[in-house]
Amino acid sequence: MTKWLSSPWLAIRVQLALGVFFVAAALPKIVDPPSFAHMVYNYRIMPGGVVNLMALVMPWIELLCGLALILGIWQGTARSIIGALLITFVLAIAINLARGNAIDCGCFDVSAANKTRQERLSDMRWVIVRDLGLLLMVAQLWWASRVARTAS
Repeated sequence: MTKWLSSPWLAIRVQLALGVFFVAAALPKIVDPPSFAHMVYNYRIMPGGVVNLMALVMPWIELLCGLALILGIWQGTARSIIGALLITFVLAIAINLARGNAIDCGCFDVSAANKTRQERLSDMRWVIVRDLGLLLMVAQLWWASRVARTAS
């Protein structure tokens, strides 16, 4: 199993998939910063003055890290930043779930959805599961790079 998990064949596919995922997530946020800023504000975690900065900077970080993984450059840095972002996203959504604050995550679609409170809470649970799956992909890339370093 560890041989398969560390195989270059798997690692390149995981790297490309993760890169495409983050590029796709970044583009709607870059196109519509005000809507994304509203989504960030709804989390009620960050001070108001930081919300706009986050809404402007975070999508570009996602885009650059996604492109780095797709192009195979700065892989370790991109992988680490994406891992940190995913941990942050999981924590932010979990905090809001614990509060009972039903929000739209703003992950891909930054337009306001017309969903019920229960639908949003359910979506938030699935987003956490999805992000934990993506975090497993980051872990696989980390494992594969570690095995490759020790083998050489």
